[in-house]
Amino acid sequence: MDELKYWLELLHTPSIGTRRYLSLLTNVGDPRELFDGHRAEVLQKLPDRARNYLKKPDWHRTEKALAWAEQPRHHIIPITSHDYPHRLKQIADPPPLLFVIGDLGVLHDPQLAVVGSRNPSPQGKQNAYDFSAALSRAGLTITSGLALGVDTQAHSGALASHGLTIAVMGTGLDVVYPSSNRVLAQQIAEQGVLLSEFPLATRPSRGNFPRRNRIISGLSLGVLVVEAGLASGSLISARLAAEQGREVFAIPGSIHNPLSRGCHQLLRDGAKLVESNQDVLQELGGQLQAFFPSQPNEPHQNSETKLAGELGLLLKNMGTDPISVDQLIARSGLTAEQISSMLMQLELQKLVASSAGHYYRLPE
Repeated sequence: MDELKYWLELLHTPSIGTRRYLSLLTNVGDPRELFDGHRAEVLQKLPDRARNYLKKPDWHRTEKALAWAEQPRHHIIPITSHDYPHRLKQIADPPPLLFVIGDLGVLHDPQLAVVGSRNPSPQGKQNAYDFSAALSRAGLTITSGLALGVDTQAHSGALASHGLTIAVMGTGLDVVYPSSNRVLAQQIAEQGVLLSEFPLATRPSRGNFPRRNRIISGLSLGVLVVEAGLASGSLISARLAAEQGREVFAIPGSIHNPLSRGCHQLLRDGAKLVESNQDVLQELGGQLQAFFPSQPNEPHQNSETKLAGELGLLLKNMGTDPISVDQLIARSGLTAEQISSMLMQLELQKLVASSAGHYYRLPE
């Protein structure tokens, strides 16, 4: 905790942004060295405001943050921690510190970012909700930005499916923006994760949200843009995702809908066209195998007698007629979480197929 105190105080230091913070860590390793005055050669290169502050820091905000972190499910994670998400650490400018409310394990789960317009069409809202619900049931954690519109629908779809979701905020975690999503934020904190790189009490600011977007894409295996105009901030998320080596997906729409033009531009630029959740799952299949490995020597044909344990049990309770997850729970005695994970594995191996309305069946 004593070391974390210095990490936090460096975050509060004027004129120390993300890149300078990371550069300082590269040069000095331990932030405490900047406060004891022993690294004059490093301190001389800092702006006057930063250097003067480090001589006489105001520990008030840091003490409040440390007290906040003592509450249940509250965490402050430095980039050196094993709890820091590996994928996020690989981007060009990862946040030095993360403020988190929720289950830290969720940060390491396979994630898909779902983003789009703050003012989507009714069809855009429905698509965001339905795709997020279906992909959540398939085992993906849905990551978005808690904004109105597509973000809200994405989080809500995941929650309704009893799946996991992460909201990356452009404010401090004690400032919910927009305020109309306060109840949603509480639900996410209980059933997933709220995350921010911004210190507590940080108010919404225009410049915060592009920074937030790089975290959304950095955490994820890919970014699905549901509906977006040509000036939408979602296109920033898509560009960042491409720069970070993530997959970019886009849902096409009517040529008469201005909110389809951003998605159509992404498709022209090489994004993967998405018409069903299977388009996403198949594209991410290779990466998902690392999270949902096959059984040893498991066949890749529909031979349920050779599938051991719970996977075989699940297949035995399916038929060619579509069946819902609730019916599978009742028949097999397995939990929703177990079934969602196994359906992901089986879909990737083409041993089951999904049907409209979130039903599953054996392939014909």
